[in-house]
Amino acid sequence: MTGGAVIGHIEFYEAIKAGKISVRMKRKGSSIIFVNDKKQVLLFLRDDKPDIPFPNMWDVPGGHVEDNEIPAKCIVREMKEELGMELNGFQTFSVEEFDDRVEYTFWKKEDIDINKITFTEGQSLKWFSEDEIKNTELAYGFNKILEDFFAQAPFSKN
Repeated sequence: MTGGAVIGHIEFYEAIKAGKISVRMKRKGSSIIFVNDKKQVLLFLRDDKPDIPFPNMWDVPGGHVEDNEIPAKCIVREMKEELGMELNGFQTFSVEEFDDRVEYTFWKKEDIDINKITFTEGQSLKWFSEDEIKNTELAYGFNKILEDFFAQAPFSKN
């Protein structure tokens, strides 16, 4: 199998099993957009550590989906670990493919008192308006997802 030879599905899977072809699956991310009654979105300021991706940037809460974990279970686990909250009653917003991952984004309408949240990752939490988000570069390409979120406005339909 050299020189760009065309192979069928069966040969392809057999080559993978034999270790002749390696297939790198994109990692999965799971995030949640919390929106309050003022139509603001909750973001967190990432830690300012040079060894992490996107240090000191605003981000949507979430994390990496572990092996054998579904994205909905991941976001429940991540919110428990990072914000100490029991998450339920959320809805799927989008599944977006990026160069480095597939991002599963959920959303929930909830007025969270950020002064009562004890977070274990990041520097701070803040509610952002749509205009503030447009003027802030977010980690992991979330500007596009939030632009779509405000354009579709699922929070106005509930």
